[in-house]
Amino acid sequence: MFFKKSSGVEWIIAFLGNPGREYEHTRHNAGFMCGEAMEKLLGVSMTRLRHRALTARADIAGQGVLLMEPQTYMNLSGESVGEAARFYKVPPEHIIVVSDEMALPPGSVRIRAGGSAGGHNGLKSIIAHLGTDQFPRIRLGIGEPEHTGVDWVLGKFQGPDAEAMAKACESAAKAAVCYISEGPDRAMSKYNRKS
Repeated sequence: MFFKKSSGVEWIIAFLGNPGREYEHTRHNAGFMCGEAMEKLLGVSMTRLRHRALTARADIAGQGVLLMEPQTYMNLSGESVGEAARFYKVPPEHIIVVSDEMALPPGSVRIRAGGSAGGHNGLKSIIAHLGTDQFPRIRLGIGEPEHTGVDWVLGKFQGPDAEAMAKACESAAKAAVCYISEGPDRAMSKYNRKS
């Protein structure tokens, strides 16, 4: 009997958020919400604890992909993502990070091939641990509060915003698949949208 040798992990998709029930479906956990959409899209479950993250292995366009939800809390996401990147020897340009973005209206999706953290502590941590800001990211708009404060990002989506986010998470999951299977230009032209 012959067994097909595993091709390993060539891509990582990291969905950012905070673990714990109190953070479920909060604005800051838009990345985790997209992770749920990805699980449905690919028919997998991120249940295996590896590299301080809940993980699952998937194949997209014949390439091995590690899906991960770091369990380190948002501000330390880079510890988990960096560990996985080193273990699998995945270059930064093959690490797609999905996170929330206050500068975009709820329901918006923005794909970029690299760039600054834009004040996002999870992205700052990943930049520090990868040693570069040149990795693709998919940012999900959560909107800006009328008054500044951490309470906004830890609040839950309500009404039309909740519906818009559910659709955006599905689009973002498809965008990540498109990024890997068809390339960044196609993913950006097809999925970049402002709600």
